[in-house]
Amino acid sequence: MLSLAAVYASFAVTLLMRPLGSAIFGSYADRHGRKGAMVVAVTGVGLSTAGFGLLPTVGQVGLLAPALFILLRLVQGIFVGGVVASTHTIGTESVPPSWRGAVSGLVGGGGAGIGALLASITYMAMTALFPGDAFDTWGWRCMFFSGILSSVLGLFIFNSLEESPLWKQLQAAKGHAAPVENPLRVLFSGKYRGVLVVNILLTIGGGSAYYLTSGYLPTFLKVVVKAPAGASAAILMASSVGVIVASIFAGHLSTLIGRKRSFLLIGALNVVLLPLIYQRMPAVPDVTTLGMYAVALAMLGSMGFAPILIFLNERFPTSIRATGTGLSWNIGFAIGGMMPTLRRCARAPPPTCQKCWGSSSRWSLPFTWPVRRSFRRPPAALGKSEGDCAVALSNASSS
Repeated sequence: MLSLAAVYASFAVTLLMRPLGSAIFGSYADRHGRKGAMVVAVTGVGLSTAGFGLLPTVGQVGLLAPALFILLRLVQGIFVGGVVASTHTIGTESVPPSWRGAVSGLVGGGGAGIGALLASITYMAMTALFPGDAFDTWGWRCMFFSGILSSVLGLFIFNSLEESPLWKQLQAAKGHAAPVENPLRVLFSGKYRGVLVVNILLTIGGGSAYYLTSGYLPTFLKVVVKAPAGASAAILMASSVGVIVASIFAGHLSTLIGRKRSFLLIGALNVVLLPLIYQRMPAVPDVTTLGMYAVALAMLGSMGFAPILIFLNERFPTSIRATGTGLSWNIGFAIGGMMPTLRRCARAPPPTCQKCWGSSSRWSLPFTWPVRRSFRRPPAALGKSEGDCAVALSNASSS
């Protein structure tokens, strides 16, 4: 139990550094543009990931090896926080209003699914290229070296993208002589402090739903269900595809019926269906049925947070949107991401999933109340200008 908790804790270390990355890169993105922050952050993530392949083993340097591992995780977390602050704004700011919900799902939830799918494909390729003991020697290192590819692709693709039209409009409206106010100072001022707190509470619920479903699913398949390795890999890849589809659907649904209704509807489905799925999975008679349950589980978890991204964007004006969205998202997911660690430390693995998940799947329920409260404040940041700080998102997208 403690070894598994240590694995989750090493992952939580990265999550805790992401808010710092959002503060640094988000502030830069709000003052100097989303594109530059995105290029640097994506490149940093790729290089720091490749750095894991260069780490020495415990047998070579002793306790220095895990220390270097944690240090690199901290650096990686900062860059990942920067990716969130930049990509989670430029995506929705660059499309018409009718597509913002779908893009929110694609970037927020679909991005995680695409990343997990690529990681699974890379793992399968490396195990084929480095069978047996060769994987323990070089295979795992080459997996991390593949992060260099993401850096190269990031530089090539993102350099060709145009800057956010909203940010460019804001700069034109301000004029070059106008002083640039610190986005962090504005965000933590009395005007937006309450909005930030509500956003974080809502994101904690979405982050908990994700890490207690897709985040916990690999461990669940291996430890609880004891599924064969090949079957688990196939199930996880199918689940990643399901996450992409469900996230885009849930995001677009929020455009059709509204953010509030989509949150409440999806939240109600999760409260009812997640405990039932977890209770039934250990007793399924075949791998096919197990895979169907796992895909449904992952899809429900991703649907819970897919519309959150555009909801966060709508709470802040353009001048602080990257900072506000990045901090809200990363603080909420940092807390939600520690849920598996807290569960492992709190109690030993239960004999049945009924005891384990019957109540924990309802943890996200208390976080639905901020939705109702936050809608008392209309999303003027995207629909109207707020003084000189905001630029209407709808006007920029339609022009």
